[in-house]
Amino acid sequence: MYGTVAKFRVPAENLAPLRALVEAEETLGIDGYLGSDLLVCDNHPDTLMLVVRFRDRASYVANAESPEQDERYREFRALMAEDPEWFDGEWASLAMTASPGSP
Repeated sequence: MYGTVAKFRVPAENLAPLRALVEAEETLGIDGYLGSDLLVCDNHPDTLMLVVRFRDRASYVANAESPEQDERYREFRALMAEDPEWFDGEWASLAMTASPGSP
């Protein structure tokens, strides 16, 4: 599995529209797209982390290079306070060793 994590800031008035854009991507049927998660930081509510997962690097790159993704990115970027910081790479699964309910 391949994907990215983006860290960025969003003015409070743009948070709802940005969430709507992230949710809309779930229904687009992008080849290899597995899903996204959006984290709004408790201690910095204008700071968000977006996690995006793809089946593999090839499908991620194909999407990233598509004109349709460029158009979607421009919509996202218009809502941000500044350019995002990107972290692309392979996802590694880690076994959960703690039992449910334990710290």
